[in-house]
Amino acid sequence: MSSPPGTGSDCRTTLVWGEGYLGYDFGEHPMTPVRLDLTISLARDLGVLDRLEVLAPVPAAESELLTVHGAGYLAAVRAAGADPGFSGYGLGSADNPVFEGMYDAAALIAGGSRQAALQVWNGPARHAVNIAGGLHHAMPDSAAGFCVFNDVVLAIRTLLAAGARRVAYVDIDVHHGDGVQAAFYDDPRVLTISLHQDPRTLYPGTGFATELGSGAAEGTSINLALPPGTRDDGWLRAFTAVVPGAVTAFGPDVLVTQCGCDTHHEDPLADLALTVDGQRAAYAALHRLAHQAAGGRWLALGGGGYGVLRCVPRTWTHLLAELTGRPIDPQTGVPASWSDALRLRGVQAALPERMGEGREPAPEAWTPGGESWLDRSIWATRNACYPLLGLDPADPRD
Repeated sequence: MSSPPGTGSDCRTTLVWGEGYLGYDFGEHPMTPVRLDLTISLARDLGVLDRLEVLAPVPAAESELLTVHGAGYLAAVRAAGADPGFSGYGLGSADNPVFEGMYDAAALIAGGSRQAALQVWNGPARHAVNIAGGLHHAMPDSAAGFCVFNDVVLAIRTLLAAGARRVAYVDIDVHHGDGVQAAFYDDPRVLTISLHQDPRTLYPGTGFATELGSGAAEGTSINLALPPGTRDDGWLRAFTAVVPGAVTAFGPDVLVTQCGCDTHHEDPLADLALTVDGQRAAYAALHRLAHQAAGGRWLALGGGGYGVLRCVPRTWTHLLAELTGRPIDPQTGVPASWSDALRLRGVQAALPERMGEGREPAPEAWTPGGESWLDRSIWATRNACYPLLGLDPADPRD
């Protein structure tokens, strides 16, 4: 799966990045900022950062955060950052432990996603990325699922306020993008699509095919629940069967994607079975879709991913390279400088030697009538949402 033709101005990309992102730190917790640090260092050692325009993040102002969250919740996050014993609003839990400076750290990530959105909308970038973003579970008045402020919702609302008529959001994290869906469930200007592990088997327990949006927005919430154990070929078959047709029919001005990589077969918190090669192919498919359906405007955000050494740095380095229109060959060796630095930090675990895992995904095209759990899931989603978008659920060409 190659990238769309064209580099240069067609794929001019801004990375919003700053060391301050590493302050979003729950301590001994799966959402460690080390995964961001290792991604940036790997991308630097491979020369990918040289192809990106790096912009320092600016914290989201309180007035901007109030477009997403309630005033009481913002006050609670401020209080939690100064009180280790704070509990309430979803904070002080195992998923969302409080830490000093929590408000400032979360506001910096949210502000970074807002800046990235404006880079894509106003230029000069065609694409922009914030790998610290993608905190898609946070709700208006509560933290949830490692997410304090919902930077995704802020970014989309920023695009709408700037003049975007329609925004398509595609979430490929292993967990359902519940906070984003909830924010736009009745807004026909925003299409939300989430591919995730079946909610009967994984947090947050939402994201069924029957969740379609409400009122004038019915049909603009699309959910594709994948069976545990789904591998590269099955995941890509499902993606191709649902996402391009729906996004193209919706006709967005910009594509926003949450690029969580906790779909990896080694991820400790979930049960899908993609390789780095499959995830790389997913990013290439999203890149093509941005050019084909959204005029090339693509805002990419990070998300989940808890394979800190073997998955996240490689996968998100592939994302950064893909954004520039110059993807990395998966046979490329992992630079010795990167591995040596980890050994100097005392890491004894096995480290990857190449940028891929030796897989070449070859998904079969979806056709109606399949009896596997995966094919029944694809059919359930297409049957529920495609007619509402003016598409034929039984026609694989749609």
